[in-house]
Amino acid sequence: MTKYIIRRVLVFFPMLLALTIIVFTLAQLAPGDALTGQQLADPRVDPEVYEKQREALGLNDPIPVRYGRWISGVAQGDFGNSLVFNGRSVMELIQDRIMNTVYLGVFALLITLVVSIPIGIYSARKPYSLVDYAATGFGFLGLAIPNFFFGLMAIYFLSINLGWFPAQGTLSSPGASGFSGFVDRIHHMILPGITLGLAGTATYMRYMRSEVLGVLGSDYIRTARAKGMSERNVLYKHTLRNALLPIVTLMGFEIGILLGGAVITEQVFQYPGLGTLFLSSVTNRDYPVVMAIAMILGVLVLVGNLVADILYSVIDPRIRYD
Repeated sequence: MTKYIIRRVLVFFPMLLALTIIVFTLAQLAPGDALTGQQLADPRVDPEVYEKQREALGLNDPIPVRYGRWISGVAQGDFGNSLVFNGRSVMELIQDRIMNTVYLGVFALLITLVVSIPIGIYSARKPYSLVDYAATGFGFLGLAIPNFFFGLMAIYFLSINLGWFPAQGTLSSPGASGFSGFVDRIHHMILPGITLGLAGTATYMRYMRSEVLGVLGSDYIRTARAKGMSERNVLYKHTLRNALLPIVTLMGFEIGILLGGAVITEQVFQYPGLGTLFLSSVTNRDYPVVMAIAMILGVLVLVGNLVADILYSVIDPRIRYD
C-alpha cells in the first residue's frame, strides 16, 4: 500500500507539469487580451498607449519567457495580478470567492450521496417496484435536463412563485454570523446545491442500483444467506462494501465535475463563487485569472483521483498494489 501511494504521488508531479503546459498553451491560443477589449471599447485612445501597456506587462515577451515567469510564480503560489480588477492579485480574487464554491460543492455532494445511495439500494432490493420505476424515471430526467434549465425552473417555481428559497446570493445580510448566519447560508445554497447535484444524483442512483443487484446475485451472498445471516448483515457487511467501488471511482472525478459545473450554476443563481469570477474573466480576457482557476480545478481532479485510488484498497481488501 505504501509503495503504491509513493508511486502515485511520483506520477502526480509529471501530470501536474503537463497540466500547467496545457493551461498556459490554451490561454495563449485564445484571441486578444484584456487590453484588446479596452481598445475596442474606446477606439479614441492612441493604440500606442496600449502597446506600451502590453510591453510593461510583459505580454509581448516570447512565449517560453512568459511561461517560465508564470510557472515560477505558480510554484510559489503567486498567479500574478489581474489585468482587469484594478491590478489586484489573482490569489486575492480567488481567496475572496473560493470558499463559497467549496461550500456549494460539498453541499451538492452531500445531497447527492444522501439521496442517491439509499434510493439505489432500495431499488435494487425491490426491483420493478413503484419506487424503482420512479427512481429510474428521475434518473433519466436528471441526466437529460441541463443544469441551467433546471436552475431557471427552480427559481421560477420555488423562489418567485412560492417564495420558499432565495434566488441569488449567499446571505440575506452581509453581517450575518453564528448559527443564524449558518442557517441563512444553507437556505441560500439549497436551490443551487440541488441544481448542481442533479446529474450526479441520477448517475450515482443508477450505478448503485446496478452494482447492488449484481452483488446480491453473487455466490458468496447466497452462501451467507444459507448460513442464516440476517438480511441487514448481508446488505451492509457484504453487499454494500463491494457495491461502493464504482461510487468511489465517480467521487474521484466528482470533485472537479462539481466545481466545473458550478461555473454555470453560479451564474444562473448569481452566486459569488469561482464560477462567476471565471466567466467574467473569460469575457474580459483576464487570462491570469482564467489560468489560475483552470489550474485549481485541474489539481482538484488529480487529487480526487489519487484519493479514489487509495480508497479502493480500504473498501475492498482483495485489492492490493504490488
